[in-house]
Amino acid sequence: MSAPAAGAATPPRLSNFINGAFVAPQDGQYIPNYNPATSAVLCDIPASKRADVDAAVSAARAALPAWKALSYEARADLLDKVAEGITRRAAEMAQLESEDSGKPLALAQRIDVPRAVANFKFFAGAVRHDEVQATHMGDALNYSQRSAVGVCGLITPWNLPIYLLSWKVAPALAMGNTVVAKPSELTPRSASMLAEIMAEVGIPAGVFNIVHGLGADAGQALCEHPDVDLISFTGGTVTGKRVAATAAPLFKKLSLELGGKNATVVFADADFDLAVKGAVRAAFTNQGQVCLAGSRIFVEQAIYDKFVAAMLKEIAANLKCGDPNSSSFGAVSSLEHRGKVEGYVSRAVADGAQVLCGGKRPEGLSAPFDQGAFYEPTLLAGLPPTHPCSREEVFGPLVEQRWSTGLLCTAERVS
Repeated sequence: MSAPAAGAATPPRLSNFINGAFVAPQDGQYIPNYNPATSAVLCDIPASKRADVDAAVSAARAALPAWKALSYEARADLLDKVAEGITRRAAEMAQLESEDSGKPLALAQRIDVPRAVANFKFFAGAVRHDEVQATHMGDALNYSQRSAVGVCGLITPWNLPIYLLSWKVAPALAMGNTVVAKPSELTPRSASMLAEIMAEVGIPAGVFNIVHGLGADAGQALCEHPDVDLISFTGGTVTGKRVAATAAPLFKKLSLELGGKNATVVFADADFDLAVKGAVRAAFTNQGQVCLAGSRIFVEQAIYDKFVAAMLKEIAANLKCGDPNSSSFGAVSSLEHRGKVEGYVSRAVADGAQVLCGGKRPEGLSAPFDQGAFYEPTLLAGLPPTHPCSREEVFGPLVEQRWSTGLLCTAERVS
């Protein structure tokens, strides 16, 4: 997965995975990948450019006919082997996910890695049991036929790295497509481990390729490439607009999963304890960096004060910032992203918001976590529905992404 370090102070290097082999970027340029919980450099990754994307797409195009010609059963068997390979290395992969993203290790162990396994198993089963639909129309028979699109460019985010990469890769490969994946430069290592597993289980060379790098370089080149037939992008709305504007004139098939601003609505007749736990979980899982995060909370007036008090108690008891290996609440994706969250909170406070909890960096963290991108789970109240904190996805496009930070919630009364 990485080249040997040249010395004690030299971080390891990841490589691109092209045509079944790990290869260095053609121009020899790298960028650092940081652990957001400590700000330490984990590794350097290729700063891939158009030439690297060209090589990966050429490999995927060359591998397409043979891969597409395989039976559904043969492809499904290989996907099951990939799932088994992830299972064998689940502990190591969860550790990579936690270190790359800053999320609690327990979350990666419980959700991210098991979901990657499930994705490969599910789509293997789906193609084995797929049925062709047919309808009669007079003297004609209409039927559906599913076939491979071709070379798929898959661009994935940093909040759920292996979870969302597997969600794109598994169905693409199951249907006979070949893949060039561009994982987030913030969370690259589980993708490289997936490439290792692909090679180990016998996925043919060129079927699955990875090009690391920045979105403006590698991602843009992938979207523009004339031999890429489909682009699937998960991330921020601003970047998604750029992806769509690039892909549409080239008549590529396009899948966009962008941001959201979701509300949790609680009525007085709800199961109170369950609603409290559910609202906290919806708002703050993965440090709220999920596109489904319930970052607005509307509570019926009759139980508002009681509900807020119970939420504060739940947050204080169960969401402790600290070492992701042992804590229940990790770091956000980067120091830069923390700055964006802080900017929203500062604006809200200036506009009269009440900070019910959080609203600051945690105090008293021991080294090296005192250098990390930690921010306390924050609950605000008293904002009008037109305020940016009530309307904008705080996590979304500010870091290519994608998803709301969810560290920022608004609580409002429902009369």
